[in-house]
Amino acid sequence: MSDDLHELYQSIILDHNKRPRHYGALTEATHQAEGYNPLCGDKITVFLRIVNDRIEAIQFEAACCAICKSSASMMTEALFGQSVVEGESIRSGLSRILNSNTDSSPGLETAGELASLAGVRKFPARIKCATLPWHTYQAALRGEAKTVSE
Repeated sequence: MSDDLHELYQSIILDHNKRPRHYGALTEATHQAEGYNPLCGDKITVFLRIVNDRIEAIQFEAACCAICKSSASMMTEALFGQSVVEGESIRSGLSRILNSNTDSSPGLETAGELASLAGVRKFPARIKCATLPWHTYQAALRGEAKTVSE
């Protein structure tokens, strides 16, 4: 990854950490789940309002690191207004980005701001920070009552 691209990605992550999108409880949520990473202490709650298999609203609350909060913020931006099927496609694309060993990950060029999380691959222990919001989102969709643990 070029230095310029690395700097751009870092600024995107910092922006989402400082000004997270869709932050706060969603009072009319139809689905919600809690996530927790005991290794670093990240905690997150994801709230969804699903109507006719479409994500009509998505928000989160968290006490977590910058990577986790940025990933959650980008997740809410990417999933808002999408169908549940489209949301799964976006989630699996992020998974490919985070688990690929190359800078030419499948879908990286079309991932938008989510591509900025590719830099997390350099720090394997932090991948769980980036994926916690997404696993919590999946648990909310499935209606799981227990806390998701990374």
